[in-house]
Amino acid sequence: MSTHDPTTPELPDDLVLAFAPIHKRALGMAVGLVMASTVFVVTAIGVLVPQPPDVLYLLGYFFPGHDVSWGGALRGAAGAGFAFFVAAWFLAFCRNFVLAASVWVARTRAELAQTHDFLDHI
Repeated sequence: MSTHDPTTPELPDDLVLAFAPIHKRALGMAVGLVMASTVFVVTAIGVLVPQPPDVLYLLGYFFPGHDVSWGGALRGAAGAGFAFFVAAWFLAFCRNFVLAASVWVARTRAELAQTHDFLDHI
């Protein structure tokens, strides 16, 4: 059974695209890979430079096992990839949930407004 009402006008493609849910795993993988590669490249540059900046050592507080070495670059990249995957996945989940709840509230209010007169006649 289709829920499409032929009397309801179709939404423009721009609105359909704007209200489409974000794919949580795809966003998480994209953000996680970008941040993992960023941490790896920054740490690799720090390994190749004779005097690495002291700021690179601070990444060890955020990503366990990270230090300014090739192994530390890999461990830091893995930690950054995992942390940012989870953060982006949760952000997409929250956005999708809030958007779905907002659409549900708007649809429910519109249906109640249409049936308001009907209930007054009973």
